[in-house]
Amino acid sequence: MEILDTLKERFMTNMDRHPEVSWDDVIGKLDKDQAAAVAWMEESGGEPDVISFPSGLAIVDCAKEAPAGRRSVCYDQAARLKRKKFPPESSAQELAEEHGLSLLDEADYRQLQALGDFDLKTSCWIQTPASIRVQGGALFAEKRYGSVFVYHNGADSYYKVRGFRCKLSL
Repeated sequence: MEILDTLKERFMTNMDRHPEVSWDDVIGKLDKDQAAAVAWMEESGGEPDVISFPSGLAIVDCAKEAPAGRRSVCYDQAARLKRKKFPPESSAQELAEEHGLSLLDEADYRQLQALGDFDLKTSCWIQTPASIRVQGGALFAEKRYGSVFVYHNGADSYYKVRGFRCKLSL
């Protein structure tokens, strides 16, 4: 599969993202459905790579900015359906779940940012606690001034510079 060649090349180029992990460790855990999910991550501009999280290995979008093919979406289906005027075609959670993926949570996002500078001009929706979501809000994050910021916004909002990053746990 072409996506596996791309993933392997990115894996070998960025060993600092997954120290002490071999390519065989990764390829042995990927099944056909997961490879299709990784292909979608690549096609939508995510530049997926393997990240070694404290909870285990995951394939994560590592594009410098929010994936270009995943911007201008609100947070979830409930927010999208609530919009009376100009609803977006989909939402971050709907698209992620459709491909068997999940949004990064705040800890994942901070771990990614510890590996480099991401989202210096864009922002990304991140998993939002139910206590915030039931009030109509959702969380997004970005990096500015050398620091990671987590903010809130109405879950039904969407902007051309806000997208989302996905994670596939292995």
